[in-house]
Amino acid sequence: MKHMKLSFFLLLLLVVAAGCNGNSGAKDGSDARHSEQKDELFVSAAASLTDALNEIAEIYEKEEMIDITFNFAGSGKLARQIQQGAPVDVFISANANWMADLKEEGLIDADSVIEAAGNKLVLIANKDSPIRYESFAQIDGSDIDRIAIGNPGSVPAGEYAEAVLKKHESWDDLESKFVYAQDVRQVLTYVETKNADVGFVYESDALTSDAVNIVAESDSDLHDSIVYPAAVVADSTMREEARGFLQFLTSEAGQEILHKYGLSDAR
Repeated sequence: MKHMKLSFFLLLLLVVAAGCNGNSGAKDGSDARHSEQKDELFVSAAASLTDALNEIAEIYEKEEMIDITFNFAGSGKLARQIQQGAPVDVFISANANWMADLKEEGLIDADSVIEAAGNKLVLIANKDSPIRYESFAQIDGSDIDRIAIGNPGSVPAGEYAEAVLKKHESWDDLESKFVYAQDVRQVLTYVETKNADVGFVYESDALTSDAVNIVAESDSDLHDSIVYPAAVVADSTMREEARGFLQFLTSEAGQEILHKYGLSDAR
């Protein structure tokens, strides 16, 4: 009887051991599958591209099996982050100056620079506002209390607006009414919430909102051409993937999405 009990116990141990080994194998396989992670591409882009790039990323991620993480802000702020060593793979600026600065400092892969899109500078007011102008030259400080504008030192839209207003010799008269913003999307928010009477944004930003109207468009001859240069950051460890993303931006599919959000071909 003792021998029978011992044999039964040994058989039970073998069965349990086999079961554990089988479960262990399944667990290891599951862990291996879960450990497979997609490559991640870090893109620093002008805030005015937020909506268009989010849609582009949704399509591109599925096609290329890659994750894209965006950092949207004013181009100057993004450029300074790259200068300070931020881990970025692709930089898309709202003007050529910041890209040129980084290129001169050797922080951009010079051979990768492309022009992804163009835009227009407009003046917006809340849809409930009675303010109507036909041009930037008509902006009158007696009609308005607060003007939202991107900080010209870091926000290209603010820099373009400053250039136009100085050409019209109205910058000094209006300066006391300026409410400075960190990027054009913050300008848009100020006007939407009536915390500013008017604001300078890109046409593509204005078209994203049902709460504002475009009341005037800038004369493009009075400021530098509004283009969005894009490039691979020199320190990127994902250069091939970064170049692939830039190619998609300039592809027919990428341009179609950019146009959908009010952006134009680069001029």
